[in-house]
Amino acid sequence: MEGKEEDVHVGANKYSERQPLGTSAQTDKDYKEPPPAPLFEHGELTSWSFYRAGIAEFIATFLFLYVTVLTVMGVSRAPNKCASVGIQGIAWAFGGMIFALVYCTAGISGGHINPAVTFGLFLARKLSLTRAVFYMVMQCLGAICGAGVIKGFEGSSRFELSGGGANVVNHGYTKGSGLGAEIVGTFVLVYTVFSATDAKRSARDSHVPILAPLPIGFAVILVHLATIPITGTGINPARSLGAAIIYNKGHAWDDHWVFWVGPFIGAALAAMYHQIVIRAIPFKSRS
Repeated sequence: MEGKEEDVHVGANKYSERQPLGTSAQTDKDYKEPPPAPLFEHGELTSWSFYRAGIAEFIATFLFLYVTVLTVMGVSRAPNKCASVGIQGIAWAFGGMIFALVYCTAGISGGHINPAVTFGLFLARKLSLTRAVFYMVMQCLGAICGAGVIKGFEGSSRFELSGGGANVVNHGYTKGSGLGAEIVGTFVLVYTVFSATDAKRSARDSHVPILAPLPIGFAVILVHLATIPITGTGINPARSLGAAIIYNKGHAWDDHWVFWVGPFIGAALAAMYHQIVIRAIPFKSRS
């Protein structure tokens, strides 16, 4: 059919693709791959929607830090694990906030709330460099303000006694272990973001956009359960930066590079995997 997207011309796709069992029937709805976002889109700088999206990222990251870091500090300040929500509660606080905030902001900014997510989507050319940099700046500012408000409420002594919720590589683990945990954890998150927001799946299965925040939130929960004992779980450079700046003690900065390098590598790997392997974008052509 003229204009129909061709499958990848490799042995695995010799036969026409069939809908997996147990899913909705394949429709005949045509899907056209959207063009990549331009590297620089100067027109965005004069658009209110551009700045509205940045403000949404700022507020979302502010609220994210406020709820999650307060939860972390409550657990660290408790006399024993039974007197607090524990690691499971921390994981649910992070994942639950991501679920709620992505749901609230997805239609405005895309609901990134994380420079690593923004970086991965930029590499896949889902947004311009102009917007990506603006989002990252607003996310970091929101995180700093969120952690700052917590310190104001808690007081300096209690804030510092609880470690300020800063991410560090925990005792008994090497920096390499922490870096690996951040890479894999961020890969899980960003890969889930790509899969949950895939435009082609949205065109085929109408329920996907509605459910998108749910798997993203669950991915955050599961990654936290796995990596809190190693690094406290960063997978979000803005979250790590905001807590480190407000806490501002030596050991919070010793391992800080891990919480930027790891998430950015993980995001880049997830973007490449989704675009090259899952979607096979470089191998597709149109008749």
